[in-house]
Amino acid sequence: MEIKTAEFIISNTDFKKCPESQLPEYAFIGRSNVGKSSLINMLCNRKDLAMTSSKPGKTLLINHFLINNQWHLVDLPGYGYASAGKKIREQLKNIIESYLLYREQLTNVFLLIDSRLEPQQIDIDFMNWLGEEEIPFAIVFTKLDKMSTAKAKANLALYEASLRESWDALPPIFATSSEKSIGRSEVLNYIDDINKSLKNLA
Repeated sequence: MEIKTAEFIISNTDFKKCPESQLPEYAFIGRSNVGKSSLINMLCNRKDLAMTSSKPGKTLLINHFLINNQWHLVDLPGYGYASAGKKIREQLKNIIESYLLYREQLTNVFLLIDSRLEPQQIDIDFMNWLGEEEIPFAIVFTKLDKMSTAKAKANLALYEASLRESWDALPPIFATSSEKSIGRSEVLNYIDDINKSLKNLA
């Protein structure tokens, strides 16, 4: 799939105010500084798409982008802000969970993980929560270009081994670099395959 048009639609804090269309939605989420905006811009082949709607407090918002007039890319607030106060953390938790649990158009979640880091418990817990709630998701490792190929393979293998301790089958896994456009076609083709399967079911 090639992205021909990408348009910012709306930002809000309430899933009930999200676009009323029945288009499939693909949500992107991860911890702070995981490279989410860079990944979204890379996927859409736009330098400033994720920043176009960026205003103070945007990290507290659900951001919708219309892609090719066929599906929505949803930029969710990050989780795990260590410096945020308890009130902000609770607010973020409610925004994220209400969208993920009750947004009927949600088709798949892309959970972003910094490939440079060893497995983090907060990410493992979030994956387990998605699994318990039966929310379809894929793992996207980011910043692959920040280390050697050997180190990247070792880190990803370590993460997969950690996941296999509690998962019988692993979700789809993508390795990406926004700087070098690594993984772009794989992620977009995955979305395209899901969209095609949804049309066949209609």
